[in-house]
Amino acid sequence: MPELQLDGLVGPSHNYAGLSLGNLAATRNAGAVSSPRAAALQGLAKMRLVLGLGLPQGLLLPHERPNLGLLRAMGFAGTDAEVLKAAHAEDPALVAVAWSASPMWTANAATVSPAADTADGRTHLSVANLATMAHRAQEWPATLAQLRLAFADRRHFAVHGPVPPSFGDEGAANHLRLAPAHEAPGVEVFVHGVNAGGRFPARQDVRASKAVARRHGVAAALHVAQADAAIEAGAFHNDVVAVANGPVLLAHAEAFADRDALVAALAARVPGFCLVEAPADEISLEEAVGSYVFNASLLTVSDGMALVLPKEAEETPRVWRWLQRVVADNANPIQALHVLDLRESMRNGGGPACLRLRVQLSETALAAVDPRFRLDAATLDRLEGVVARWWPERIAPEELGNPDLMDQCRAARRALLEALGIAPAELGEA
Repeated sequence: MPELQLDGLVGPSHNYAGLSLGNLAATRNAGAVSSPRAAALQGLAKMRLVLGLGLPQGLLLPHERPNLGLLRAMGFAGTDAEVLKAAHAEDPALVAVAWSASPMWTANAATVSPAADTADGRTHLSVANLATMAHRAQEWPATLAQLRLAFADRRHFAVHGPVPPSFGDEGAANHLRLAPAHEAPGVEVFVHGVNAGGRFPARQDVRASKAVARRHGVAAALHVAQADAAIEAGAFHNDVVAVANGPVLLAHAEAFADRDALVAALAARVPGFCLVEAPADEISLEEAVGSYVFNASLLTVSDGMALVLPKEAEETPRVWRWLQRVVADNANPIQALHVLDLRESMRNGGGPACLRLRVQLSETALAAVDPRFRLDAATLDRLEGVVARWWPERIAPEELGNPDLMDQCRAARRALLEALGIAPAELGEA
């Protein structure tokens, strides 16, 4: 069974506003000058690498930014330029929310349960409400429109709206699936947070996780808590400290509140379960978060498994030494490391795993995905040309009130849609 990787194309409004409390990289780089063109090209290079590894590769689109609908709903009126200028003059922090390019991190787009796990034998996708953070809570309507277009064939897919916003849901970034093979029934691990009284919010509510599992009809679901210490160290999503693929769980020893109970449950329920764990005395939580070593894409390839890692993992000495031992150990199937420069995304707190949504599909279901959301080498060439022509080279924070930048970002997105043959009306846009 192939696994479609749906990466978010970094949008032309990519900027460093530091909007994500608990995401240390994002807050540390707040106010820096961003490079949207370089960011999008780095993301496309990742997609090209994965395609070259033999996996199906697709993309989700950046959303229309700035979100003037949000600003108008907050009481600003006039022409688009007048709305942007007035809002920026009165409330630049709100304008930064309206400009956010965070849909690029498609691990938060939805939670996916493959057909092998569900009661009706279809692949289920529930769009995440992302209710905890204002800049992300605005995303779900546009994401839902894309998912319903890409996965429109109801014989194979069921696409659900969000759970109520009273219960925060951050999508696949807090969801793990373990199975002996992609096509076999698996155990789905839904990871929620608590962190009562901590500095940083726990973004995944256990009720949201349980609601998603119910609506998907998941037969084998585990609900486990993320360790408070991990959240406090900057693991705002579980995918910063753990990743799974097939029967393999690659994780930090302090990722989960009750690590022993989870390992015992997986060992009992997943044939061939394999734990690859970084001991806390070898790699600290701070090193894990700083390097994003567990925010890697762990992929099944022709000769085993491969890890797609950010450059920061290679540049963290103790992390890199541990990874060398992992690939040298024949007791696990991880055989290769692929290191990428994703600096622009990383500076905003998102690594390789943040940039992709995994959708495990039969060959028949894969063929039913709207082909405009699938990539090949020629399409990647075309998209690189669009980005090079239309994406801004730099964005400084003070430019977010400039209508000329708004016009440039709108034109860039129109060029992207035209290159893919997607009409705005298909996404519910005017």
